[in-house]
Amino acid sequence: MGFSDLLQEAGGFGRFQWMHVTLISLPGLLLASQNLLNNFVSGVPTHHCNEHDCFLQIDEKQLVKAFIPLDPSGNRLDRCRRYVEPQWHLLVTNGSANVSHLKTEECLDGWTFDHSEFLATTISEWDLVCSLRPLKQMIQTIYMGGVLTGAIIFGGLSDRFGRRSVLIWSYLQLAILGCSAALSPTYSVYCIFRFLCGMAVSGIIINGVSLKVEWIPTKERTLVGTLTSFFFTFGQLILAGLAYWLRDWRKLQVVVCVPHFLFFAYSWWFAESARWLVLNRRSDKALKNLHRVARINGKPINQLTLEVLHSHMKKEIDSCQSTLTAYDLVKTRGMRRISICLMAVWLDNSCCFYLSTCLFVSIYVMQIIFGAVDIPSKLLALAALTYLGRRYSQATCLFMSALVIFANIFIPPDMQVLRTVLACLGKGFTSSSFTVVYLYTGELYPTVIRQTGMGFVSTMARTGSMAAPAVLILDEVFPALPSIVYGGAAVLAGFFACFLPETLNVELPDTINDVSGVPLKELKDVEGTGLNAL
Repeated sequence: MGFSDLLQEAGGFGRFQWMHVTLISLPGLLLASQNLLNNFVSGVPTHHCNEHDCFLQIDEKQLVKAFIPLDPSGNRLDRCRRYVEPQWHLLVTNGSANVSHLKTEECLDGWTFDHSEFLATTISEWDLVCSLRPLKQMIQTIYMGGVLTGAIIFGGLSDRFGRRSVLIWSYLQLAILGCSAALSPTYSVYCIFRFLCGMAVSGIIINGVSLKVEWIPTKERTLVGTLTSFFFTFGQLILAGLAYWLRDWRKLQVVVCVPHFLFFAYSWWFAESARWLVLNRRSDKALKNLHRVARINGKPINQLTLEVLHSHMKKEIDSCQSTLTAYDLVKTRGMRRISICLMAVWLDNSCCFYLSTCLFVSIYVMQIIFGAVDIPSKLLALAALTYLGRRYSQATCLFMSALVIFANIFIPPDMQVLRTVLACLGKGFTSSSFTVVYLYTGELYPTVIRQTGMGFVSTMARTGSMAAPAVLILDEVFPALPSIVYGGAAVLAGFFACFLPETLNVELPDTINDVSGVPLKELKDVEGTGLNAL
């Protein structure tokens, strides 16, 4: 008998599990806002150079043509240049003139921003346009660097100090520093706060996933893991609504961070993972938590004592006598195979997830479209996880994502509707792949080093998200080259996924020996798992 048998005696997936999973998943409604916040906080309004000082009172659209040249496309005003001298003759009705010889200069007196789409953004506040345009993407890169750093730091800390304590700290860190970011007086200060917020987001995600998985019986893992991912989906829709309503970057920054004070307040109710407590020589606390869970579930187990608990987990306790480090993720053959394959899968998922674009609709509508696409994609992931298993689901999602990316290469740029449809399909398959890999990773790594493993593969994911924008620069060499790189990476990741062991209806491993190649224990009764549990 193992820990899963104790969970069944304590009520299986009962009232406690429902409350526990729901409360841990609820912050996911706003974690989507953190990852995608830069799209709105640093939205680029339509802009052009301010007119010369002596004509600053002139703001009529027709008069602007005397001061600002058209861009090379000829369809809109140039954003970074103005005439050295006003060209009044260009205001003549139906007048046409050769303006290529007219002298222009950079925007010496700042910019005029259009406020119809955004009232205020970091771009308009700190003039991050023209020569400073790369600084917009730098904000997101710095944030992802924080997520990467948080995965490394909080992953190791939670295996040492527990999932619950690090999760509680992460809520508080995001609440305080996220709200403080709204008061940033300069660009540099804002970047520092976003970096620290990224660290907190990483701590919330990796600890929330493990704390949920380690209290869920084997049969319900698929269903619960997939359904709770919908919190992130609905969070994308909420972000679009909040951004459209507020349209001010400081207000939006505060609104998406203040609720984490509430999450911090109720997170003290969470129960630390009993698996982790036992394996870290805190069996008395684990026993207390198990009794509490059983009591809430209405199935008290008064006969459960320390001796009974130790007898259930004797093998795990005996094999966990030394301190484990990140090196143990690649030390044995089984762990090395899992880590290398997951590195490839996480890297590709993160590369593709933040690259989908839709050019002919507003940014708010685009956010709603891509958020809505997640709903059928996650339902598809649930069906695939239930009937195909984790390995085939992961590989299929990656291969289909690659197929869509390659198909988009052959679609002409002027067929934007078709390109948008393909972008939505690609986003859907990537979302399904993310849903699978979050659950899959938690099931593959053993309890004694699960958080270190989650942090390790999350590091690869953030590396991918930081590198993704840089790959887009390759279109200057050859327009289709970025798509070839992303599609090729998806194919490669799909092949790596094929070498991962299957975990459908298999108990969570607790020690490194449990992932040596032979599953700890397979469930013979698959009825009541996944979609069948509905």
